[in-house]
Amino acid sequence: MVSQAQILQWLQAYATEIEQNKAYLTELDAAIGDADHGINMDRGFKKVSAQLPTLTDKDIGNILKTVSMTLISSIGGASGPLYGTWFLRASTAVLGKQELTAQDVLGLLQAGLDGVLQRGKAQLGDKTMVDVLFPAVAAFRQTVGENKGIVEAMQESVAAAQNGLLKTIPMQAKKGRASYLGERSIGHQDPGGTSAYLMLKSLLGVLESSGE
Repeated sequence: MVSQAQILQWLQAYATEIEQNKAYLTELDAAIGDADHGINMDRGFKKVSAQLPTLTDKDIGNILKTVSMTLISSIGGASGPLYGTWFLRASTAVLGKQELTAQDVLGLLQAGLDGVLQRGKAQLGDKTMVDVLFPAVAAFRQTVGENKGIVEAMQESVAAAQNGLLKTIPMQAKKGRASYLGERSIGHQDPGGTSAYLMLKSLLGVLESSGE
């Protein structure tokens, strides 16, 4: 099971990961975007981090909903609506829960992905965060279907996410600001995919450290 306390730890770990990778994310975005992805994400997750101490008595769904509202109100560009939607949809999948089973985590990840697909209208191969989130969810589902635990499912999910992220490098962008560059977007790793990978990696880190 994943506890409510672990969800709070994950969000703090992700905020720290974003802060540590702010310059790197901005550098990736400078090549094919507005050079503000790291700055925007860091601004949003600093606000999330400040909110976390006030959420210790909330259920997991309401915690994620608060994250969503915070991100939508504080992150500019495409990232605010997309990450806000991911957390909002994820929150509806686990509303009222204080701990999550493997199926609950799968539902959370799938709901987040579905929200991003609907909001961003991107498909696999468009060089976006979908190229990271889609294989990550598929790997988690497959591993859980083999009756393996949450940590192992998350390990497979993160490995699939990393593989998906590397595949964005040779792609030509078909969505967002990067798509304006046409063939010049080829050869660059997608910044949104990178922050999505860090999100999943942060969750795995919390689960592994607590021996879940």
